[in-house]
Amino acid sequence: MAFVGEYTHSIDAKNRLFIPAKFREQLGENFYITRKMNKTCLALYSEEKMQQITDNINAFPDSEVSEIKEFLYSKTVYATPDSNGRVCLSSSVIAYAGITRNAVIIGAGDHVQIWSEEQWAEQESKRDLEKMRQRLAALGL
Repeated sequence: MAFVGEYTHSIDAKNRLFIPAKFREQLGENFYITRKMNKTCLALYSEEKMQQITDNINAFPDSEVSEIKEFLYSKTVYATPDSNGRVCLSSSVIAYAGITRNAVIIGAGDHVQIWSEEQWAEQESKRDLEKMRQRLAALGL
């Protein structure tokens, strides 16, 4: 099942963010929150998906992936939402994603992403739709 949709929620004074029920159901009771490596946003992965990522990284010699491991795992949080569906984000991951007040939580197919509202708007405005159409056509979609 793919993660789809877009939601905007505020981070409260205790750095808690509400994760939409639809996403919580798909992610499972516990999941991982980490920095996205190729974008300035956060990624939420199910336990199963995080294990796949770990297995893929561990297939390479440590000499090739030690920096990736440090970046990925040092700030990763094993999260369990509270009874209100909120997770606590660390100050460092909030700063990495540039979130000041509002966060946009989006489905990204095999995972969920959390963006600052401003950076998400900028990301959306920069999309090259024609280039995406060409890529999709090349894939036969």
